Amino acid sequence: MQFVADFHIHSKYSRATARDMDLEALDKWAKIKGIKVLGTGDFTHPGWLKNLKSKLEPAEAGLFKLKSKDETRFILTSEISCIYSKGGKVRKIHIIVLAPSFEVVEKINARLDLIGNLKSDGRPILGLDAKELAKIVLGASKDCLVVPAHMYTPWFSIFGSKSGFDSIEECFEDYAKHIYAGETGLSSDPAMNWRLSALDKIALISNSDAHSPSKIGREANVFDLPFLSYDSITTAIKTKDPRNFLYTIEFFPEEGKYHYDGHRNCEIVLSPKESKKYNNTCPVCGKPLTIGVMNRVEQLADRPIDFKPKNAIPFKSLVPLGEIIAESVGVGVGSKQVAGEYKKIIKNIGSEFKILLDATKSELASATLPEIAEGIIRVREGRVFIEPGYDGVYGKVRIFSQGERKKISKQKTLF
Repeated sequence: MQFVADFHIHSKYSRATARDMDLEALDKWAKIKGIKVLGTGDFTHPGWLKNLKSKLEPAEAGLFKLKSKDETRFILTSEISCIYSKGGKVRKIHIIVLAPSFEVVEKINARLDLIGNLKSDGRPILGLDAKELAKIVLGASKDCLVVPAHMYTPWFSIFGSKSGFDSIEECFEDYAKHIYAGETGLSSDPAMNWRLSALDKIALISNSDAHSPSKIGREANVFDLPFLSYDSITTAIKTKDPRNFLYTIEFFPEEGKYHYDGHRNCEIVLSPKESKKYNNTCPVCGKPLTIGVMNRVEQLADRPIDFKPKNAIPFKSLVPLGEIIAESVGVGVGSKQVAGEYKKIIKNIGSEFKILLDATKSELASATLPEIAEGIIRVREGRVFIEPGYDGVYGKVRIFSQGERKKISKQKTLF
């Protein structure tokens, strides 16, 4: 059974999330996107956990579904923010936890509730060493997964330039052997991570970290398993068997909002080489630059660019369909025209992933505008131009050069 999974999302109980980040909306958008297994997010929050228990029922072992629905499967997940001092430095590490049952979740929450206020945020901030969190989670069940989130983002990650470590072992110490996966984050992709030989022992997974329903699946994982269950999914991650863990779906990392170095307020964006020329200080204000993901990879890498480990899980880089439509017709992504074209192509072909990954040229040509069909093909083939993101600013994707859209739109058919 081949399916798409997105393990890292948030509920309406997390800060800066959409009000409709509820189970019904998530189920609806999972079908639109083509996602079979979706993380619940935020199981540490009492209000969200109550909601999960009342609206979900068991499906396959360790997976759940809405009581009134029978398509989307939910897997119990949460993200926890650990802020603490270690090695003479303040550390800020975000950790994703996957759990096999509500009973295990309750054990985890009971311990964490003694450490911090779980009601304050869907992603709680705890004064807890990441190693100690791993000890608590794995003490509740050895079947849990502890995954460093968005591993390179500057402020809140295991390798972040502002508050991170230089290795998994430095962060988790003797619990490093229990870390089976790390999340690439929007600003890096597997190819960048392959440059670190120390990461060969873990799986690289990708998730959306969505704060609104329409953003789920912007990064995801594709599996092919003989049967569906919590154990079959986590085993595929732990073993990195390419027959079961097929590939990840990635942003083009340049589009992520921390890919390059820079200063948002000064509108300064620099490559690692350029930052080095300025001694990692902003040429406008003279303050330290926010060192981005690409620079941090360069600092830690012990392999050249384009190195690929043997048996590495492959990946495919995509741009969300709404962004492709917006760029193809030359309007804002939140416009009515984009929403209309999105609904039209989904109705004509099927889920967003089917459109982006599998739809043939002829199917696209008959289902949408010529320029949109061409945009999808170009993204699939990697023919895009991106102004890299930096210091919290997303990168800008360009698919067409000036004047190309009008030329294509005048054609009756592309293919």
